[in-house]
Amino acid sequence: MSNAAMAIQVLPQEIDTTKLLKIVDAAIAEIDASGLSYEVGSFETTIEGDLDELIALIPAIQQACVAAGAEMISNYIKLSYAPKKHLLTTDEKLHKYRK
Repeated sequence: MSNAAMAIQVLPQEIDTTKLLKIVDAAIAEIDASGLSYEVGSFETTIEGDLDELIALIPAIQQACVAAGAEMISNYIKLSYAPKKHLLTTDEKLHKYRK
């Protein structure tokens, strides 16, 4: 069971839309490679897992962006942690809104 959830918005400092999307795609590919549960949204990606796994993923995402050509990346990160109680999953939060 996951004890944490993190939402990350990756904002490459890039004017060229094609390059920007390539960098964001690299960030999402790094998240996918982690094997953690995640959902891509239009503004951020939400990832669920163990707190230590999520924290370790942050520099890996940055490095993937640099490898894809980013010279500078800004991030907005939100983190929820519940070591001893149930943390609602993305599906639990959104199921009533999905068809």
